[in-house]
Amino acid sequence: MCTRFVYHGNDMLTGFNFDIDPAVWNHKVIAEKDHFYIGILRPDGKYHSYHGVHRNGNVGTLLYVHGNPDGSYQDGKDCMTIADLTEQFIKAQLSFDEALQAVRTKKITYAPDATMQAMLSDVHGRVLMIEPGIGYREERKRYSLTTNYSLLKPESTRNFIVEGDDRYERALRLLEGCEKDFSISDAFTVLRAVRQEGIWATRVSFVYSANEQTVYYAENNHFENIKKYAFQREES
Repeated sequence: MCTRFVYHGNDMLTGFNFDIDPAVWNHKVIAEKDHFYIGILRPDGKYHSYHGVHRNGNVGTLLYVHGNPDGSYQDGKDCMTIADLTEQFIKAQLSFDEALQAVRTKKITYAPDATMQAMLSDVHGRVLMIEPGIGYREERKRYSLTTNYSLLKPESTRNFIVEGDDRYERALRLLEGCEKDFSISDAFTVLRAVRQEGIWATRVSFVYSANEQTVYYAENNHFENIKKYAFQREES
């Protein structure tokens, strides 16, 4: 259960709530010279960057979604998993245009052990929503938003909507009411409004400011204790 948005105003801000059961997925916040990410421990013993920010402004996140057969994992040169695509984008091994080319020319599938959809965005506010087995959408609007249900084919996940889960609708109302001066504080207001509690509680919330080249983040719903990680600016 996660929530992700991009808001393109005076600053290009992206916000993400990482909601997870720690009994299922081992994670930790990792800040490195070139990227900030929520590392997910995988069977290879490494913490993979499936949710994070590169210093160049690439932001990628994966969100759980109820799978569909057309997105099932396949091994082949013409196939690429949504996990690999997202991680390569976060690591800047793929640009936005290269990621767009990948979804146009390859079959994007789920990972072997998880059904996920993705939102990728760049420093210019371009957004790429990818739903394996369904398709993709490129956009550059005042705001983009996604949660754990399909936006491209809503009927495919409508029966899986958890009773009382109106995170998308609540976040949408807040974003609709904002103007170009949408701030880091406003972004956290949205994340706080849709935070989760219980087993699948919000473990990490982050906001990335493109203008500041800085990530602000809070852990375990402690929004009163926001930390920051500033990327070192490259010399011109």
